[in-house]
Amino acid sequence: MELRSLAFFVCLTISLLFSQGSGAGIVFKAGEKMKYVPPGEEEMNGNAEELFHTGQVAEERGNSKRAIKAYKTLVRRHPKDALAPGALYRAAELTEKTKDLSGAADLYRTLVERYPSSPHFDEAIEGQFRIGEAYLAGKKLKLLGIPFAASMDRAVEVFAAIIRTAPYGKDTARAQFNIGLAREKQHLNDAALQAYQAVVEKFPNDPLAADAQYQIGYIWLMAAKEGTKDLAATKNARLAFQDFLFRYPNSEKGAQARANLGLLENKQTASAFNVAKFYDKQKRYRAAVIYYNEVIREQPGSVESEKAKKRIDQLRAKLGDAVMDAVPSASPKKPAETTRHEPAGRAPSGNNNGPLAPPETDLSLPPPASLAPTTTTAPEPPNASTGSVPEGSPASDAPAAPGAAASPAP
Repeated sequence: MELRSLAFFVCLTISLLFSQGSGAGIVFKAGEKMKYVPPGEEEMNGNAEELFHTGQVAEERGNSKRAIKAYKTLVRRHPKDALAPGALYRAAELTEKTKDLSGAADLYRTLVERYPSSPHFDEAIEGQFRIGEAYLAGKKLKLLGIPFAASMDRAVEVFAAIIRTAPYGKDTARAQFNIGLAREKQHLNDAALQAYQAVVEKFPNDPLAADAQYQIGYIWLMAAKEGTKDLAATKNARLAFQDFLFRYPNSEKGAQARANLGLLENKQTASAFNVAKFYDKQKRYRAAVIYYNEVIREQPGSVESEKAKKRIDQLRAKLGDAVMDAVPSASPKKPAETTRHEPAGRAPSGNNNGPLAPPETDLSLPPPASLAPTTTTAPEPPNASTGSVPEGSPASDAPAAPGAAASPAP
């Protein structure tokens, strides 16, 4: 019996010594066998000062898990203690060092929300910003320690928290700009445009405002290049770049903005000329003249402009001014309703000197843009539904934008 007791106490002593050295513990409960608890998992006890000391000792020994638990226990049990803000900040820093970025972001956000007067407020904002940019750069979220997906949504959450808790901080404008970048990477153009517009309106004197205005034009430029069903994207891109040059004439992106405007001018003229030819072939001459005149107005002196003038003169000579200017009783059918192979009808009897000369055209003409007023809705991503643009559409003829690229985060 004495030998059994002696062996038990020897084992108990060794276990206690091992637990002290490793940070582990032995748990005794009435009616249950003693149980070994891994480091950092044991129950923490004591007042705020004792818990803070426990965390410091664990840090010195390199036991981050135990230190984090001690600091978090302090904050949970003694949230109003003077040591709570510092403990929460240390828990966030250690959590970030263990590569648990999502958990660290939550702890930093809790600190700035609960303890806005903490001396660690600015450092917590910077910590959130680091984590947000890591996600923006493609850092993957982890499930049970296994990376499984990059999350732009998580980046947006982190940056939005910075804007909410520090609306006038030094990193707020960049956080708002980064939300635009994240949404742009997701091809969520409406959300990206809204985020960039917020930078321009709320932080007009910040250097990032120029980049945001450029990105607004760039998004519309890509929509015009990749194809939309009307001229709204082209027009909105032109307005955005013109606004950029007016507001930021000395920007380093000025040359690229002017080059993009040149591309847009050519695209709009080419689109209008193709639409005019389509209506001309369909013998809907008034609609054709509307678009021929748009070509002349937008690009005076261009090859297309000269062709448009020549064709208008031919139509006027054969149909007369009265027919050209008359408003039809019913508006033309929308392009989608137009039959491309309808039988050719007789020309109106404004002049009987001979058949009307055919328009200069290719064998296949593109469908025209809508005559309805253009909208200001943000463009849908080009592959949102069909993944491509119908062949032969005016938008599909857009020239590529050389060198146009998203503004890198400064």
